[in-house]
Amino acid sequence: MDKRKLGVPLVCHGHSRPVVDLFYSPVTPDGFFLISASKDSSPMLRNGETGDWIGTFEGHKGAVWSCCLDTNALRAASGSADFTARIWDALTGDELHSFEHKHIVRACAFSENTHRLLTGGIEKVLRIFDLNRPDAAPREVEKSPGSIRTAQWLHSDQTILSSCTDIGGVRLWDVRSGKIVQTLETKSSVTSAEVSQDGRYITTADGSSVKFWDANHFGLVRSFNMPCVVESASLEPKLGNKFIAGGEDMWIRLFDFHTGEEIACNKGHHGPVHCVRFSPGGESYASGSEDGTIRIWQTTYHEDNDSSSTNGLITGNGKVKVTVDEVSRKIEGFHVSKERTATEEKEDVVNTATTVA
Repeated sequence: MDKRKLGVPLVCHGHSRPVVDLFYSPVTPDGFFLISASKDSSPMLRNGETGDWIGTFEGHKGAVWSCCLDTNALRAASGSADFTARIWDALTGDELHSFEHKHIVRACAFSENTHRLLTGGIEKVLRIFDLNRPDAAPREVEKSPGSIRTAQWLHSDQTILSSCTDIGGVRLWDVRSGKIVQTLETKSSVTSAEVSQDGRYITTADGSSVKFWDANHFGLVRSFNMPCVVESASLEPKLGNKFIAGGEDMWIRLFDFHTGEEIACNKGHHGPVHCVRFSPGGESYASGSEDGTIRIWQTTYHEDNDSSSTNGLITGNGKVKVTVDEVSRKIEGFHVSKERTATEEKEDVVNTATTVA
């Protein structure tokens, strides 16, 4: 199959402004979920498999730059230009707590044990909030050399990694001492940093380069030059043999992890791509764009396997099968959208293409 002749993605509408961050939950007994952050100030929760809307978290007064879900997808967190980071009940959509900051919050992340929330932003300060004592003052880790763009936990919450908006490199902080123990050098500022599902690799995007680092010894494992300036990259979590990247040219490209060879190239967005992420099983990946849409692409379109697709849902061995009705029953506090679902929109696109042909 020619790498440019690809399947039709699931298109997720709902945001009125650019989508700047995406986060998939791990697989839970109810399936897996996708949360998105947008400059429209309203993070949205979706069925991670179908892309169907579940609910919107309402309360922020400014652009939301970062979002995440905890390990069980029971709580969501968001960081915003309204100088707050907020914790939400992912079952009801209710705000549980708002953490005040002195400037824009660009990054937030739940610890692996879900007891702490990490934030960072324009202030050049990393903050660690104890979610068991949300009214207590946070621990502050200062001396970041620049405004914080990304922040993540690793090493079972013993280490924090962060990147800056205005200078290159990724800094690794020892949580106990609050000091920088290692710097991963890059020429450009790192706009995306992801810790792989198995904890082996750190994936970074800087300028027109995607790099993979050993998460334990911090050596550079691989570095690939991209066709354009990329803003985000993600490593396939199940086999670790592919990665995706998206950026200024509006395309989402799939590459071979070992050779850097381009496997597939997806076009559909009408603006630069700000974020890309693989689903927890690697069967699909999502992209968020300046055009305000999220698109979910099936990895299996590019592979020979025994999986089959029914109405856009992967049903091969080992894949999680969860319907919108099942998810909506779990999320009792949210209302099922009256808008058309992403699956229905995909079917219309396919039907229209068939009629034209």
